[in-house]
Amino acid sequence: PAYVKPYVKRNKTDVADAEAICEAVTRPTMRFVPVKTAEQQAASMILRTREMLMKQRSQTANALRAHMAELGIIAGKGMASIAKLLVLLLDEKDNRIPGAARFALIQFAEQIELLTTRIEKLDREILVAVRQDPDARRLMSIPGVGPLIAATVRTSVSDARSFTTARDFAAWMGLTPRAQSSGGKERLGAISKRGNRQLRTLLIVGATSIIKLAKRGLKVPLWIRTMLQRRPVKVVSVALANKIARTIWALLVKGGIYQAPAAMLKS
Repeated sequence: PAYVKPYVKRNKTDVADAEAICEAVTRPTMRFVPVKTAEQQAASMILRTREMLMKQRSQTANALRAHMAELGIIAGKGMASIAKLLVLLLDEKDNRIPGAARFALIQFAEQIELLTTRIEKLDREILVAVRQDPDARRLMSIPGVGPLIAATVRTSVSDARSFTTARDFAAWMGLTPRAQSSGGKERLGAISKRGNRQLRTLLIVGATSIIKLAKRGLKVPLWIRTMLQRRPVKVVSVALANKIARTIWALLVKGGIYQAPAAMLKS
């Protein structure tokens, strides 16, 4: 729809919209959205359902953490800290939690446990589907790409060959800088954040996990170690996510599995 809008003449009417659509589809450089199969749509529903349940669990966990903090019981971020709060909540000998508050907060605890069970059930379903898909199994050979990323790629990308280059694929995900160029001067800003937000987020999370392991001794390419010395960790994570996206495109188009750089193997 955003590409059709420039072809709408004057006032917006159904006739003007139809004329603009007909004009837009005749343009040689127009981009089209491939039609997904029913199986891709079904797999995408599983991923979106998991994402929604994850948000609900985070919301419930944050509410529990905030209420416990009002009682002087402080916990850090993450579900591991929430597990410690649940243990304190179920300990009726702890006098810091009034009876009425304990009754209310137990409802949060039960909701978190229920959501966790449902998320784990969806994770098992996603893992089974990925193991049955040969392309998804090849994608998991890339460091930082797990079953969730592989499944999201398979449901989001109908045909990787529709992207001319790996950079086009990364740009489609919003992992390339936003260009602000005029008068012969090129200005590159932050990443555009266009395209599939879920897949972009997962790639950045996967890249961040690699960087965390690199600080603990994991062998990584030289460019990552050098970039960490002069740029913030989040910037390096986005750069690595961009690299992973390009590698995904290469495997989908050219086949094969990921091969670690020879320089990294020698280091």
